[in-house]
Amino acid sequence: MKWNNVLLVAWIASAIGCQTSTSSQSLNSPLSQGKFTQTTTTTHELSYLLYLPEGYAATRDQQWPLILFLHGAGERGTNLNAVAIHGIPKLLKNGQKIPFVVVAPQCPEGQVWDDQALLGLVDHTIASHRIDPKRVYLTGLSMGGYGTWSLGCRHPERFAAIAPICGGGERIRLLLLEDSQKKALKDLGVWAFHGAKDDVVPLEESERMIGAFKKAGNVGSKLTVYPSDGHDAWTHAYAEPELLPWLLKHSR
Repeated sequence: MKWNNVLLVAWIASAIGCQTSTSSQSLNSPLSQGKFTQTTTTTHELSYLLYLPEGYAATRDQQWPLILFLHGAGERGTNLNAVAIHGIPKLLKNGQKIPFVVVAPQCPEGQVWDDQALLGLVDHTIASHRIDPKRVYLTGLSMGGYGTWSLGCRHPERFAAIAPICGGGERIRLLLLEDSQKKALKDLGVWAFHGAKDDVVPLEESERMIGAFKKAGNVGSKLTVYPSDGHDAWTHAYAEPELLPWLLKHSR
């Protein structure tokens, strides 16, 4: 019986000690620490339209500037012809000739532009065509305007100039750049466009982004506002006679 009593006392003491320890820990810090690990594999597949400028085949040693064009939400899906409804692909489809290679991907239905997928497409195009890596340009409209701001904010070093149309973005991205990227941001050409009467993406979205770029040191960034335009600012923007020459003025 004495031995049983000793075990009982020891068990009670142990229980009291554990309770005291737990209570003390809880009082000192109500927060516990944890760690979660998950490994995922993502496969991106983008169909795209490609334009090779006049003279591309005949000039074997010449490197060409590249434009990455991003369409809006209405052109998502599997009908690749929809990519040429608006913007630069529409101009090319209608016979306009420009001195750029143009790649115009199609965003899958139900998705938005993915930065890494787009950068992969740029790398693929540079590797498979005679592209001047110092003259890579980015433009897009509506959802593509958001995609343009996103890539410009996260990877300014990858582009010589961007032209977002009726889009918006996350200004916080500019504060999270590495020092080398912050330096590249200051040299990035930025020309945004927006309609004053846009009731889909408010004009303030472009104004905030331009203000954030200027605050981050990109003093040359500019915004053109079309007073009578609603959401469709891209018709006027891509008809600007100075837009393509302005792009070519910029080089990395």
